[in-house]
Amino acid sequence: MERTYTLVISCPDRVGIVAKVSNFLAMYGGWITEANHHSDRDANWFFMRHEIRADSIPLGLDELRTAFAPIAREFEMDWYISDSEKKKRVVLMASKESHCLVDLLHRWHSGELDCEIPCVISNHEDFRELVEWHGIPYHYVPVDKNNKQPSFDKVEEIVEQAGADCVVLARYMQILPPNLCEKYVGRVINIHHSFLPSFAGAKPYHQAYERGVKLIGATCHYVTAELDAGPIIDQDIHRVSHRHISEDMVRLGKDVEKTVLARGLRWHLEDRVLVHGNKTVVFN
Repeated sequence: MERTYTLVISCPDRVGIVAKVSNFLAMYGGWITEANHHSDRDANWFFMRHEIRADSIPLGLDELRTAFAPIAREFEMDWYISDSEKKKRVVLMASKESHCLVDLLHRWHSGELDCEIPCVISNHEDFRELVEWHGIPYHYVPVDKNNKQPSFDKVEEIVEQAGADCVVLARYMQILPPNLCEKYVGRVINIHHSFLPSFAGAKPYHQAYERGVKLIGATCHYVTAELDAGPIIDQDIHRVSHRHISEDMVRLGKDVEKTVLARGLRWHLEDRVLVHGNKTVVFN
């Protein structure tokens, strides 16, 4: 797999952005292998993602960033350039449901998810053998329902020591405190077993069953201090009917959950998700 640089930009929309960036890359011989643009007319905001062959540019990554900085200032850009050679470090968190964790570990083990997993954190001991079989450290951090803060202080310490670029709540059934949500804004990914914003909170499949829905779904989103209300990365659905009982919905929903979470994480790892306000642009 060839090494690439990924340039990600969002900024106020105006004439000349694409031309300026393209001319800059062409000036250094940059070979663009994938280009994505989107203009949000309502917000008057522009989004861009370019993949560039690293061997086509005679600059190191730091030099490239320095050279691009004046253009970024001119167009008031929020921007970054990532290097495919530097794998993102993903900390996984889980409780007692195994399907999402097992699926992510399998995809990582098979090379489908191009990242490092420095550790797994859980408030239960159930998955220690599974995780350690993969050669990944397992941290058991129990949560006292009467005093949760010491547990989350420990979680924060582990995440910091792991040098995490991203945290994935793979059915981690605890609500992160607001300070953690704010500290890692845009870097904590959750899977919600419902097609948000419908059926937020506990037992969404049972809520859906009681409501007699014909579609169930799952939502991968970034975590914010407001429960189940962060920017949505991906969603998918499964059709159901009056013949399905609530246990069927749980079973079918698990298949959707693990697929949606893996897809959302992969897009995040590939710098395909751009957040603006409480919405996302996903160049998938």
